[in-house]
Amino acid sequence: MKKALLSLLLAACTLTLAAQEAKTEPLYTDTLAPAVQKAVPADTLTADTLALAHRLDSIVAKYLPQGSNAGIAIYDLTARRPVYDYQADRLSRPASTMKLLTAIAALSHPDAREPFRTEVWYRGTVQADTLRGDLYVVGGFDPEFDDEALDSLAEAVARLPFSVIAGKVYGDVSMKDSLHWGSGWLWDDNPSAFQPYLSPLMLEKGVVTVSARPAERGMPALLRCTPASTYYRLVNRTTSGNPRAGGFRLTRDWMHNSNTLVATGNVGRRTARVINLYSSQDFFMHTFVERLQERGVTADPLYGFREFHPDSLAVRVAVHETSMQDVLDQCLKESDNLNAEALLYRLGKQATGRRYISADDGLDAVNDLIEQLDLDPDDYNLADGCGLSHYDYVTPELLVAFLRYAYGRTDVFQSLYKALPVSGVDGTLEHRMGYRTPGFRRVHAKTGTYTGVSCLAGYLQAKNGHWVAFAIMNQNTLSGRRARQFQDAVCYEVITKL
Repeated sequence: MKKALLSLLLAACTLTLAAQEAKTEPLYTDTLAPAVQKAVPADTLTADTLALAHRLDSIVAKYLPQGSNAGIAIYDLTARRPVYDYQADRLSRPASTMKLLTAIAALSHPDAREPFRTEVWYRGTVQADTLRGDLYVVGGFDPEFDDEALDSLAEAVARLPFSVIAGKVYGDVSMKDSLHWGSGWLWDDNPSAFQPYLSPLMLEKGVVTVSARPAERGMPALLRCTPASTYYRLVNRTTSGNPRAGGFRLTRDWMHNSNTLVATGNVGRRTARVINLYSSQDFFMHTFVERLQERGVTADPLYGFREFHPDSLAVRVAVHETSMQDVLDQCLKESDNLNAEALLYRLGKQATGRRYISADDGLDAVNDLIEQLDLDPDDYNLADGCGLSHYDYVTPELLVAFLRYAYGRTDVFQSLYKALPVSGVDGTLEHRMGYRTPGFRRVHAKTGTYTGVSCLAGYLQAKNGHWVAFAIMNQNTLSGRRARQFQDAVCYEVITKL
């Protein structure tokens, strides 16, 4: 501990000499995008700061899980000074804290407030009760498009002055490339609901929920699927009131892209499971055509996919919109991977102005913001928008730089802060830092977790009223519980002792 304290004092002396030579003011401001300070102004290393750093060194020594490592960056936004860093420039896999970079970059674009849109058009002429032409559903990568929204589009078509479509029903998914997963996503995470097949046309996030309740003992459980569709098939191999049958499970032969869902095991109480389906865009279009037919609209069940370009013969039938804030809230509060990817792709489209985009277009926009913060994008590796990729490598320093930037822009910060999980209250922090702890309601932050990785990054308010940006990135830790305890201990120390 003495060594760490001496290192900080030596840094203070060095920075004092640098400040005397440079005679410059700190670059950070709260009104415009701040440049990232590469050096700590000497006058920020007060006795209180050094004492807090010493206590945080003690927490690192005491709570950091054995065999693991960590990177920490903490910055006092109110006092405009660094508070603590521990290997803050060490590259780490961010897991879902990657969503912070995506969200902040997306919020920074001038068109950030534009809603996500799904549109229905037809092109052709109406003769008697028949459309002599085609119907189009144009996807805008709305990750919150649900069963009710699909019904609303089908209802809009059913109200038109025709009940027969002599042409074809098409889906336009040309907004993005055909890659349905991100770079570095794990193939064997399939068919988990957190890894859906990406498409500009998504229905209920490309997943099916199977709800189960027990029947009479020994009989198959009663199952219900939502959304209802003949695109998939359900095989019920469950039993009721028989614990020897094992737990309730829902699977499909994902290795062969089968959409036959198989439910097995015992159902002793009401429960539910979710599973992704192969090809989200086909799930959307197949179910949409079914909904048209249910409403008396005769259409060829063999839908297709084709680009749509509006012209003088085209008529817009309906538009479904989802606000940016709704997408952001789900992205951060619930750590929704699909929503993060939707934000990334739309950012790419807005940044380039092109009709056809890939994930790289969105990542280029994130890298552009990294450059604006006087950091080098080549020092990091960004592979997706949500953090599922094992190719993502960032640093605590970078996360805090983005958080500082967001704090300095009211339009960005208000939306971001509203969407972050709140300690002891909601989202992925609902069951952390609860009522009887120093952190209750004081931490608004994004979690990030998968095997071997546990991270926490965001904002906290200390008891002295100061706002703080922080990032804690635990790596090579097989105990998520111990990593969370470590992160919570760091937050408590800053909250109570700053």
